[in-house]
Amino acid sequence: MPSFSSLMAYQRRVIRTLRCQNQQQVGALAKVIQAIAAGGGDIGDIRTHSVGTFHTLRDITVICQDEKQLEEIIRSVQTIQTTKLESVIDDVMELHRGGKLTVAPRYPVKTVNDLQKVYTPGVAAVSSLIQSNPAAAEEYTGIGRTVALVTNGSRVLGLGNIGPVAAMPVMEGKAALFSQFSGYNMVPILLETQDPKEFVETVISISRGFGAIQLEDIKTPDCFYIEEELIKRLNIPVMHDDQHGTAVVCLAAVLNACRLVGKDLKTAVVGQIGLGGAGSAIAHLVMNHTGRPVVGTDIQSYAQERLRKLGGEVVASVAEVMKRVDVVIATTGQAGLIKASMIRKGQVILALSNPEPEISIKEAVEAGAAFASDGRRVNNLLGYPGILKGAMEARATRMTSKMYLAAVQAIVDHTPEKELLPDPLDLTLHERVAQAVKKAALPNH
Repeated sequence: MPSFSSLMAYQRRVIRTLRCQNQQQVGALAKVIQAIAAGGGDIGDIRTHSVGTFHTLRDITVICQDEKQLEEIIRSVQTIQTTKLESVIDDVMELHRGGKLTVAPRYPVKTVNDLQKVYTPGVAAVSSLIQSNPAAAEEYTGIGRTVALVTNGSRVLGLGNIGPVAAMPVMEGKAALFSQFSGYNMVPILLETQDPKEFVETVISISRGFGAIQLEDIKTPDCFYIEEELIKRLNIPVMHDDQHGTAVVCLAAVLNACRLVGKDLKTAVVGQIGLGGAGSAIAHLVMNHTGRPVVGTDIQSYAQERLRKLGGEVVASVAEVMKRVDVVIATTGQAGLIKASMIRKGQVILALSNPEPEISIKEAVEAGAAFASDGRRVNNLLGYPGILKGAMEARATRMTSKMYLAAVQAIVDHTPEKELLPDPLDLTLHERVAQAVKKAALPNH
């Protein structure tokens, strides 16, 4: 099950911008659109650059399944007599050129007086204060507003173990979104190691510069050891988003799906197919919510043992899970794993693997499911900005199930009627999640 799922579902598609010079004739643009549609392409934005006496220059974004389809569409557009295809622009590559993050001062230095306050000699007084009272760093530096986003690139969605440098575009995306939706800072940290112990020691060595640690794209079972060790040894929040961010958003989706079909999750039998990082965390959070065991299956023995230790019940096969449960959550990465013949009438099915689910929504519903969804709708962006902001605002020393469940409820409460989840681009949602997590983290709540 991926984090960042609805964005990454498009990772295998090809997105290009066709810069077209159309003659000033009625229907010239329509011919281009028809050519794209006939070739099976999706149209994104259409932007007009200039309108002249004889020509109009437009950028048309085209989304294709693969390069071959794109090439066929380009050839088709080139045959249109009223249009000249000036260029084909790779907007995705252009957007990433130079990276997606920048470091900017909160207080620009414009005068000598500014310099003396921001740097020397004024800064010495702040350093002296922090030396005598280290807790003051939370207030007088950016530490309390900055998260380290740490990866070794050993399990990047859809790409596998590509290493930390190749994972950087993903990390920059996560950090940029975090900053936009929380108002806090996130700094990607790339670790060139596949050794979990070295990973842990490195994070501990740099941890004093951050108010929280978010772990990202780390293979199982290493991610379990790394997170557990860091939680034991650090006094700041540590969260592996692929586990807990996914679990929060998934549980919110399950609760909303049950609401839509009139099912009570606390009395339903829940099944978890796939017990990797996401699956085991989902099962754990569901059990914290319902107080009842989750029925799960996985081919890996360590994953099975982990579910048992968390209080779940392990069964031998996908078919057995499907036979016994009312709500099915699948996070295996195996397209088509769930067969239509396994569906029982009235089940709720969340087949969350991307880019292809364990069973399609159409197949599941036609086979009798009361509700079905896939990973395109379950986006970790709904959770992690508010979760970490709330934890840091509360000065929490660790994440707890109570805080994660508070985030779940905030997402559920903000979901429009008849929708599975809220809009992840809604700033109000992220603030509500942050405040709910903060309240849950504070003493006496």
